[in-house]
Amino acid sequence: MALGTATAPYELRFDAGRICLDLLSTTHPRERLGSVDVLCAWISGSGLVPAGTALAHADATWLAAFRELRGQTDRLVRGRSRPAARADDFALARVNDLARTAPPAPRAVRDEDGHLVRRLDGPPDCAALLAAVARDAVDLLTDPVARAALRQCEGDDCPIVYLDTSRGRRRRWCSSEVCGNRQRVARHRRRAALARA
Repeated sequence: MALGTATAPYELRFDAGRICLDLLSTTHPRERLGSVDVLCAWISGSGLVPAGTALAHADATWLAAFRELRGQTDRLVRGRSRPAARADDFALARVNDLARTAPPAPRAVRDEDGHLVRRLDGPPDCAALLAAVARDAVDLLTDPVARAALRQCEGDDCPIVYLDTSRGRRRRWCSSEVCGNRQRVARHRRRAALARA
């Protein structure tokens, strides 16, 4: 699955700029992590594992664990403007606990054509994958430059938080193709309605 593409019957997006923020995006506009299959597609699409990594051992406990990490990370990301208020000490402790586990160990191996490709030592377990996302959240939350680049989408009713790395920090939407296009269409319709009136 290519990054930023839709996968039927669900659409997964990978345009928030960080893996932990892409996980937060799975709640909008509805719950996107509705099954273990979708979670496995998200894990692969996010780049947590190399393409083609088997995740057949994933089960419903993985789904619950990723949703829990998503909720704790969301509390911390949205509470970032209140450092003195200690956004949520339980959420911070939980994310830190999850980050302690070693993430999946990558290896460089030769493919059939002799090119080096990334593979994992073995099938990744849930704790290792959660650790990779939790470590990304820790890195994001402890980096003042990255924290300053966090933005909430300006699209109507869009709660997505993304990392604005655009030139001049002028990015307004989580996705120009999704929310940006909706805003442009709405603006065009308003102008057309005014012109007719």
